[in-house]
Amino acid sequence: MKAKAIILDLDGTVVDSREAYLEASRTAFAAMGQRTVDIRIVIEIPKRLEQDLPISDLVTEVDAEKFQQLYLKAYYQATASRTKPFPNVADTLRELSEKAKLALTTRRSVSKKEVMNELEKFDLAKYFQEVVTSLDTHEPKPSPEALIKCSKRLNVEIGDCLVVGDSIVDVKAGKNAGAKTVAVLSGIFSREELEREKPDLILENIRKLPELLE
Repeated sequence: MKAKAIILDLDGTVVDSREAYLEASRTAFAAMGQRTVDIRIVIEIPKRLEQDLPISDLVTEVDAEKFQQLYLKAYYQATASRTKPFPNVADTLRELSEKAKLALTTRRSVSKKEVMNELEKFDLAKYFQEVVTSLDTHEPKPSPEALIKCSKRLNVEIGDCLVVGDSIVDVKAGKNAGAKTVAVLSGIFSREELEREKPDLILENIRKLPELLE
């Protein structure tokens, strides 16, 4: 594959956020008087929220809107301590940065500074020339806005960019932008779910990506 720039998603692609999802669910349910949490719901909630789909059928015992507010607040707090880089990510990003410009996007509604602080903690910030969060755009992914903004800041045509992410909206955003897309199975979406979006390539994780780039 050829790419002058690689735009990577954060959660599920660069960092493992499963513990943050679990912490957020536990906190939100406990705040509303429910102590037991079904692990299937823990995974389904962020899937739905990422796609702007309702969660009322998942939280039938509590008010869905209030739950969502509590969940998101708890999730953003949990990312400070509960996320961690996937194995060998630092080496992978170093190898990728030697082949192309790197940027990072996230649907998190947090500032670029907060994301950079998280990356600095893991010594990963130095590999990214740009970071775009939902606060930097009018419309989150699957809108192509964040990806196009990254490509312009990197001074690379979007058609020369490779978009890499673990979710349905990452693939959709990449296709909407006109970029090449790689889906990874390191997040919470299944192969079947990702295959339906027809990415150009599906990998277990980003570790294999450097050897596939020309």
